[in-house]
Amino acid sequence: MSVASAIRAALLTADPRAKAMAARDVARGWRLGRLGFRFDAEIPDAPAWPDKPDLLHPSRMPRRGGGSAHGRIALWHALAHIEFVAIDLALDMAGRFGENMGPEFVSDFLSVAADEAMHFALLERKLRNLGSHYGALPAHGGLWEAAQETRHDVAARLAIVPMVLEARGLDVTPPTLERIRAQGDLHGVKILSRILDDEIRHVAIGTKHFIALCDRNGESPENRWKGLIKTYFRGSIKPPFNDSARLAAGLSRDFYDGVAS
Repeated sequence: MSVASAIRAALLTADPRAKAMAARDVARGWRLGRLGFRFDAEIPDAPAWPDKPDLLHPSRMPRRGGGSAHGRIALWHALAHIEFVAIDLALDMAGRFGENMGPEFVSDFLSVAADEAMHFALLERKLRNLGSHYGALPAHGGLWEAAQETRHDVAARLAIVPMVLEARGLDVTPPTLERIRAQGDLHGVKILSRILDDEIRHVAIGTKHFIALCDRNGESPENRWKGLIKTYFRGSIKPPFNDSARLAAGLSRDFYDGVAS
């Protein structure tokens, strides 16, 4: 079986638990040499997703209710949705751009997909322990837009997804983690700590491949990144930044100092 056909099958799996298992199976199959480096299957423009959760524009998303029981469920549900979409973002990265970028690129992003699948499984189990489930609440409907807008350009995809969206997770996760700790939820602290450690590696993977691509093209990575952000990123790069985590991921302030709002 080709790696592209395995990735396509995982992307077109709608059931959340089954998609998470499929992503981990693809990563394992590739790692064990059971999938060939062939790109003989078309990668879909959009993955299959379940009927629930209802996907809303960010402006229509209800506010999360702080430390109440509903507010805690809403927080874990939002995190689960981010990780669910992240599975497809990593699979799409490997399947759409792997042929031109090479086997190491495929290995890296399939390992990211497996991590995101594990994160989703942890968060989905957390929701069930709280008496809820993934799909019980509405979710952010715009998380796939970055993939759609950059599907023709691997540099743009790397610049936006790992180096902006996932890097933002490095900034916002520590204060969320402290809020969970203050609630006495040590199980939740363990989950978020694991996710934060893995996301540093994910940003590092994206940054590594972006810099290598720029070096091959004789471009300044920082200037190329800033140009792509201006073209493809609709939001703003907002402080405060987790500079230590970003630097650990290879994302120095030389990248985002001049574009932060």
